[in-house]
Amino acid sequence: MFSVVHKGNFDKTLRMLKGAPSKTLQSKLHNWGQMGVQALRISTPKDSGITADSWGYKIVNSKESIAIIWFNSEDAGSVPLAVLLQYGHGTRNGGYVQGRDYINPALRPIFDSIAEDAWAEITKK
Repeated sequence: MFSVVHKGNFDKTLRMLKGAPSKTLQSKLHNWGQMGVQALRISTPKDSGITADSWGYKIVNSKESIAIIWFNSEDAGSVPLAVLLQYGHGTRNGGYVQGRDYINPALRPIFDSIAEDAWAEITKK
């Protein structure tokens, strides 16, 4: 778990997001979404490859925020298989399969790209 502490406000960021041309912003969001899907496909541990091929994304707009949500549609019962691979899981015979952190390293370059692009927009004169 982590926490973020900040001073000030996000006025410049919000102004940038509100002022950005809608088509340009949507295009960038879709580009980052697709980049994330590709990165997740490559880094997902593969047995059959079904889980790796089950990644997708959606863009969610609300009044004050925009989010890219990556998801995996391959389930193991009621739990997404990608979550079991990420965090580990118990087996039927009482054993345990250790998880492997593959999601965070795969998405880190996309997060960095989003942050760099947002910073460039905010500091642009």
